[in-house]
Amino acid sequence: MENKKFLVGFLTGITAALVVIYTVLHIEKFSFLLKDSLNGSVTREHSITREEKEQIGEKLTLLEQYIDQYYLNEISEQDIANGIYKGLVSSLDDPYSTYYSQEEYQSVMESTQGTYVGIGAYVAKNAETGVITIIKPYENGPAYDAGIQPGDIISKVNGESISGMDLNAVISLIKGEEDSAVTLEVLRGDESKPIEIVVTRQAVEAETITYSMLEHSVGYIGISSFKDSTVNQFKQAIDELLKEGMTSLIFDVRDNGGGALKAVVSMLDRILPEGMIVYTMDKNGEGEEYKSTGEESLDIPMVVLVNGNSASASEVFAGALQDYELATLVGTKTFGKGIVQSVFPLEDGSAIKLTTSKYYTPKGRNIHEIGILPDVEVELDESLKAVTSVPPEEDNQLQEAIKLLINEKK
Repeated sequence: MENKKFLVGFLTGITAALVVIYTVLHIEKFSFLLKDSLNGSVTREHSITREEKEQIGEKLTLLEQYIDQYYLNEISEQDIANGIYKGLVSSLDDPYSTYYSQEEYQSVMESTQGTYVGIGAYVAKNAETGVITIIKPYENGPAYDAGIQPGDIISKVNGESISGMDLNAVISLIKGEEDSAVTLEVLRGDESKPIEIVVTRQAVEAETITYSMLEHSVGYIGISSFKDSTVNQFKQAIDELLKEGMTSLIFDVRDNGGGALKAVVSMLDRILPEGMIVYTMDKNGEGEEYKSTGEESLDIPMVVLVNGNSASASEVFAGALQDYELATLVGTKTFGKGIVQSVFPLEDGSAIKLTTSKYYTPKGRNIHEIGILPDVEVELDESLKAVTSVPPEEDNQLQEAIKLLINEKK
């Protein structure tokens, strides 16, 4: 590899930034200012000695020299830079904090807005094992048509192992140009060998809201994610079902891994009476309160369907309705993610996502690593767990919810 004068200077320059991670160095003296990218205020002040700074710079330079002399493959300066940034954040040992390169952040923003080019599937990463799993392919989407199934574990993308990779980095690998192909290697159930599946990427609009009128004037709203585009779809679904004569309602947040806090707050504001929706608290005991105006509350019997993949914003949604005693939770215990991440865009187009606070339900519950227990526990039939689209009449959890609402009317 050719000598990189830029990289040597870069590694020396980044030294000051690296000292913020005191968990690695076990240093308690600091004088480093970290600016809040949202308002420019100083949020934290640290300090480190000149000698310690020099030691970090010397070691980075030494590592770069070893890479130059011995590393077999070519690697770009940008890849090394991104690796340093990612290593800085990964030292926090927090599966929810990450550094996004410019390309990764663009991908994240596309997904949040609801339209992107990809395979059309919900994926999730297990915080403990690091395993990335297909939660559900969009019905009739590219992944669905190619034979991807719920529960498939992704092991490689285009022949590259994704072990240890951040979820959004994997998503960036899966996305690409429209009509191009991506090869996924997946592990499935009792299959002894990995399965290779080729999927043709297409423009996909995230299906975040589905709704229908069931028997006995029971409305059904499925919420697959909480995105910016979800809020209006959600409100329209409620309005349409009310016009059709809905007298009770089922919200389905099973397999919904969460999304934007502001989205779920806006959606709950359409349902709840005036009062607390959720509040957050950071390490300094400071936070924000999110309240409902009560201008458009919904006063009909309600059920929320939940399972072990209902996480984060889904738990905000379910927890608020449970605390207000406005809905019965049916299903299995939720995932248990009671923390909030904030994304801070950087000037070069990259971004950093950090866990910044805990959130609490209206009654003051923090459910992190605990989850929310349903009021009525019902396991989904084993035969249905690998089925992408379960007919309503076969969905035993849904049928239990309908039965509860019918009995409540009597």
